[in-house]
Amino acid sequence: MSDFGKPGSIMPVPAADSQPPVVTTATASTTTDIPTSDAPLLPHRRRQAARRNELQQQTNPPTNSMATSLPPDASSRLADTAARAPADSIRRTLSALLSLSKPRLTVLVVLSAMVPYALYPVPAFLASSSATAAVDAIPSLSPLTLLFLTTGTTLCSAAANALNMLYEPDTDAKMTRTRTRPLVRRLLTTRAAVLFAVGCGAAGVAALYLGVNPTVAFLGAVNIALYAGAYTPLKRISAVNTWVGAVVGGIPPLMGWAAAAGESATADGTWRELLFAGDGSSLGGWLFAGLLFAWQFPHFMPLSWGIREEYKAAGLRMLCWVNPARNARVALRYSLVFVPLCLGLCAAGVTEWSFAVTSLPVNLWLVREAVKFWRYEGHKGSARSLFWASVWHLPVIMVLALAQKKGMWARVWSSVTGAPEEEEEEEEDDDDDEFDDDDGDAEWVRKVGTGTGSRSSRVGIVGPAAGNARR
Repeated sequence: MSDFGKPGSIMPVPAADSQPPVVTTATASTTTDIPTSDAPLLPHRRRQAARRNELQQQTNPPTNSMATSLPPDASSRLADTAARAPADSIRRTLSALLSLSKPRLTVLVVLSAMVPYALYPVPAFLASSSATAAVDAIPSLSPLTLLFLTTGTTLCSAAANALNMLYEPDTDAKMTRTRTRPLVRRLLTTRAAVLFAVGCGAAGVAALYLGVNPTVAFLGAVNIALYAGAYTPLKRISAVNTWVGAVVGGIPPLMGWAAAAGESATADGTWRELLFAGDGSSLGGWLFAGLLFAWQFPHFMPLSWGIREEYKAAGLRMLCWVNPARNARVALRYSLVFVPLCLGLCAAGVTEWSFAVTSLPVNLWLVREAVKFWRYEGHKGSARSLFWASVWHLPVIMVLALAQKKGMWARVWSSVTGAPEEEEEEEEDDDDDEFDDDDGDAEWVRKVGTGTGSRSSRVGIVGPAAGNARR
């Protein structure tokens, strides 16, 4: 059947000899004559065309502009690879299983656990180089523990993501971002996906329990349960699901901190000591958890706003369409907490105070984009700007914190220059005083034993020194 005369079709119109050829574009409501000649338009014609184009863009904005500007999803790419592979091939199965794990999200989760582990203030790292006995007595962070931490966290994240896809293949099929997932395209059977999720979850928790400590294993299991058992079902019920998902994002930093704290534990190493230490040493872990919790909102709110109609059509209750004004306010509210959180890391002794200065421009940049998102409620490109600002914000903050770990550069400078530290000089002076006192006491004992000295005279000479030694 011919498309001639349908809305959107192009119909040639005979033109007079004195005018350039013209085509008429027919739409449902308007008809616009567009000159097709190579001859340049007159200035007033160009201005009229520019005004028409601007008006058309305002009245008919492009749909899913945010979805089209997002980076390609790694899970979708793997699903495409699996679809192109021969049926029943190993490549098809492995690609589909890896797609279930949401590789890009899993990498972010693992990195959010590794950074607090690396930033934990280990006493052995901060100890002076001359105190060899003290350094030997204090445990340090173990590469083997880090290996178990990353492996276990990866497996736990893969299990949670696979369970998420198992729960909502119907809603995934209704959204552009998720319609290419492996279960939607039937690249895997439900049984295979269940076995993959259960196997990864069991192996991940076991790796954390055996290679790290029971507290970290418990946190890994809780995160799987929250993501698959609470966050995913709540998406159909209430917009509170976003806050539950933010809690899930804040747990991996606690896992990394508790893993490092277990290496340096001086008591029984229970969850109370690792997460709620009486000396305040666990504060850094909670600050990192707060960073990841707060970051979810300026990241997800603009992302969801760009595809709000798809969320609504799929029946997923998100603030972006349930309450758009509040959606923007929430993004702004949580973008404001990064400045005090970064100051808290400095006050807790996790980073140098210079981190408060270097992180300030990055945090203010995020706040600026969040203010624009709140003012325009996602329009005028503010949603896209805030989304990309959040994408860059978190890794930059983490790199700055790693580069300004407490005591790192002081120790590096001491190692390079060979300059003695003040603490070392004070310790040497104290040792000399103790040795002098011990020599004097030994001399007094020798004289008393031989009868050449009296106790009263000795006390009168070295009494204050002996008193200092006893104190």
